[in-house]
Amino acid sequence: MSTLAELSIFPLDKGESLSKYVAKAVKIIQKSSLPYQLTPMGTCIEGDFEDILEVVKKCFQELEPECNRIYLNLKIDFRQNREQGLINKVKSVQEKLT
Repeated sequence: MSTLAELSIFPLDKGESLSKYVAKAVKIIQKSSLPYQLTPMGTCIEGDFEDILEVVKKCFQELEPECNRIYLNLKIDFRQNREQGLINKVKSVQEKLT
């Protein structure tokens, strides 16, 4: 796997608490079987580029029927021959902190 993505997706027209909608997206990510890590500001996903884009599309399609306005922020880091980027990128920084 060589692509890492950070996805933030939520409606802008549903009030202050949006965890219900974030949970809908995370359920789709879970069903994808791609490695992921939930963070306070988004969800990081690791996989093939096309697989990640398909998951993002499904997340959007899940929210679209009941939301008039959706915010979606996607950051992608592609790197050839990378394995376990979700773990190894964090590990690399933590090693340099000690």
